[in-house]
Amino acid sequence: MVQALQHELTLQVPYLENHAVQTIYFGGGTPSLLEEAELQALLETIHRLYNVGPRPEITLEANPDDLTTDKLAILRRCGINRLSIGIQSFHEPHLRFLHRAHNASQATTCVQQAQEYGFENLTIDLIYGIPADTHAIWQQDLAQALQLQVPHISAYCLTIEPQTVFGHWQRKGKLTPVSDEFAAEQFEQLVATLTQQGYEHYEISNFAQPGRYSRHNRNYWCGEPYLGVGPSAHSYDGRNRQFNVAHNAKYVQALAKHEIPFTMDELSPENAANEYLMTSLRTQWGCDLEHLQEKYGFALTAEQQQYIAHATQRGLMQQQGATLLLTEKGKLLADELAADLFYVES
Repeated sequence: MVQALQHELTLQVPYLENHAVQTIYFGGGTPSLLEEAELQALLETIHRLYNVGPRPEITLEANPDDLTTDKLAILRRCGINRLSIGIQSFHEPHLRFLHRAHNASQATTCVQQAQEYGFENLTIDLIYGIPADTHAIWQQDLAQALQLQVPHISAYCLTIEPQTVFGHWQRKGKLTPVSDEFAAEQFEQLVATLTQQGYEHYEISNFAQPGRYSRHNRNYWCGEPYLGVGPSAHSYDGRNRQFNVAHNAKYVQALAKHEIPFTMDELSPENAANEYLMTSLRTQWGCDLEHLQEKYGFALTAEQQQYIAHATQRGLMQQQGATLLLTEKGKLLADELAADLFYVES
């Protein structure tokens, strides 16, 4: 697999048109299982082939049970300077419910050990909306996260997908998802708790101490081009999206024949503008309406302006000069609000 990744990196050199690479992200699957030599080989290939900036943000996703002291030492030697740790919860029964391999003790210990090994740039993932009688466990999770003093926290609402174990349980009556009101209350508690402690709510699911944003994700939300390599990887060149095959064996077999197994999604001007609307409205920087017109060729229609005025009256949006922003109340309805502003293909 590593050789296939290196081969794709070689074939994809023209994709970024020599744009400077400011962030490198090892995510999806379990990249923490890579051996030291494999990580070194991938990073060497990237630095040799691409125009990597002087101080790139290099992130690796990991589960708490993967982050032994030996692994942390390896990651430091390889040049990884940011860790994204899938904590999900510090509550033992919730971890079992989520089928996580780690326990509550590991959830706390791995963060502390990472900090001891010099990983100051850390983010942890938490999940809210887990079935419970009260919000007490969620509040305890937030308190524990704050006690660990991590500079970045991502929090996502539990979703029940039909083809998952949770979806099966729901159909069998073994699981009752929380109500929208319950999940919204936990989101509001999340926002209030973290902002009171000085975190910036810079994207709907993401909070950072001042200046400690995820540079990698911010580029994505702001519509910057990026290259993804590996099975299931997505790429965006500023005009079109492409998606690698989601099958390990097919991916490796294609690369052995010097082929990249991807499908292309050619974005219409309307879809490109809609993607910018969707992603930018999720952030604290909002949608730059001048940028929308200059880059994508679209100004607000009279119907959109009327919708924004109505949403503003409802306390869901606000416009500051040429910037359109969601309020905290509006962030609960972000996808719906953005979709209602979408341009229709002619």
